[in-house]
Amino acid sequence: MRIAHYVLASRALLAPMAGVTDRPFRQLCRRFGAGLAPAEMLSADQRLWSSDKSRRRMDHEGEPEPRVVQLVGSDPAELASAASVNVDLGAQIIDINMGCPAKKVCQREAGSALLADEALVARILTAVVRAVSVPVTLKIRTGTNHSNRNAPRIAAIAQECGIAALSIHGRTRADFFRGDAEYDTIRETRAALDMPLIANGDIDSPQKARAVLDFTGAEGVMLGRAAQGAPWIFRDVNALLSDQFAAPLLRTFKTGIILQHLESLYKFYGEYIGVRMARKHLGWYCRQLSEAIALRPTLMAAEDSASQFAAAKHGFERWAEFEAA
Repeated sequence: MRIAHYVLASRALLAPMAGVTDRPFRQLCRRFGAGLAPAEMLSADQRLWSSDKSRRRMDHEGEPEPRVVQLVGSDPAELASAASVNVDLGAQIIDINMGCPAKKVCQREAGSALLADEALVARILTAVVRAVSVPVTLKIRTGTNHSNRNAPRIAAIAQECGIAALSIHGRTRADFFRGDAEYDTIRETRAALDMPLIANGDIDSPQKARAVLDFTGAEGVMLGRAAQGAPWIFRDVNALLSDQFAAPLLRTFKTGIILQHLESLYKFYGEYIGVRMARKHLGWYCRQLSEAIALRPTLMAAEDSASQFAAAKHGFERWAEFEAA
């Protein structure tokens, strides 16, 4: 799969998720074969960049290429300026967020709220593409609501403006994350597009990834919630799409990955925030590894990194021992 001059190693990409796809998680997913791992969305308002949260979102040290920065906003000039600055800081692809359904984003007429104003979409995309020398991509939803699934029109605008690739989540803004994703609109959009298309929404297994690719004709799939607590899903998706067999990972291996992930979170965030961010991921690991769910209360109760790591090490190593028994 290609995005402009970049040839991606796989057709399975990590979806950008605020509060989830930080640098440690992106690096982990890339390690398991995610072809691309965009950063968490960053506000185009540069006045907000002095916060610790924004500085961490702009930290791409040690990340494999191409490095993707996702911007959210509604002002064309502001987005163009933010894109230019981030390219100077090392971004190799700029992604524009027109898919986020969160109320606090849409209240600012940003994210998926922009789908209601096709003229503004065109002005934004034109401004950003003209402002930078790197590829610009776009992430959208199928429309604002079931009565206005305008993804095909937005896609046509994007292609005319010079967007390098388009990702579509198979829900409308009004759906938020409720109900099942639909892929008919993505398929309809694919039929009228020349640029690469990436399908997103409810892709939670290698079999579902292949089915969505076959149905929509998309070049790639984007996985979000399915990767939470299971970053190795990209390995399994890539194997199936290549008609290869991926042997199940041993529990001892998964335990090692979890402990490495914790260490990277503590290093990246520091003690206080690191422990709290780790709780989120540990909860997902326990949910995915269902036999380990009994560990969750102990892991959530830990107040410092030493006790949290020790509890995770003891608990997951015990969990791994049952496999060998």
